[in-house]
Amino acid sequence: MPCALGRSGTTIAKREGDGATPVATMALLSAWFRPGRMRLPSTRLPVRRTRSGVDGWCDAPTHAAYNRPVRLPFPASTESMARTDRLYDFVVVLDWNMRRRGRGRGSAIFLHIARPGYPPTAGCVAVSPTDMLRLSPFLSPRTRLQVER
Repeated sequence: MPCALGRSGTTIAKREGDGATPVATMALLSAWFRPGRMRLPSTRLPVRRTRSGVDGWCDAPTHAAYNRPVRLPFPASTESMARTDRLYDFVVVLDWNMRRRGRGRGSAIFLHIARPGYPPTAGCVAVSPTDMLRLSPFLSPRTRLQVER
């Protein structure tokens, strides 16, 4: 299945903002879904509905909420989970720097919808909307996504 990876390729030494996808085997933790943009994929992951102007993700390494979902507006650097493009219409949170969090080791590493033509991501793994719908019934907390060199 085709996918897009980070603009800097893959890395075993992931750092915040490097544009690389971490070489790792990552658990799937949960998903976010933006109503009204696509049908809700069937999945065994816990799913949160994305709220525009409310749901964000902290990408500020020095903040206590680093690499965590936050409520907008937020005083530190964040990314909106309700993007104007389609990338986060359905997004799966991967266990990269989540359970064992290290400052500056990278944030918001997701499995999400790819842009047409599969241009590189900022470090995530991205698939087409059709492939995301095809994959989603198989996604559960027991599923692992493996990125190799």
